[in-house]
Amino acid sequence: MIRSELLAALGQDYPDLRAEEVEQVVDIFFEEISQRLTEGGRVELRGFGAFSTREREARKGRNPRTGETVDVPAKRVPYFKPGKDMRRRLNDG
Repeated sequence: MIRSELLAALGQDYPDLRAEEVEQVVDIFFEEISQRLTEGGRVELRGFGAFSTREREARKGRNPRTGETVDVPAKRVPYFKPGKDMRRRLNDG
């Protein structure tokens, strides 16, 4: 599902909201998750899963075009761990 499909689905489920209001709610939702992760926090949505960040150490990589070895710096990356209910729904059918 892409963002526009999400907006359309929410618009159908909540016809009393204008399209601009639905878009604003979605924007706020994703901005709050992004902001919390940027601050090093964790976002847990019960029954769905938890978003957090993980540290990746610096490493040696390889440029696939030239084969040249390059240094890849350490960085934080987003991580999602599905909740128990989500795992059950995915595996039970």
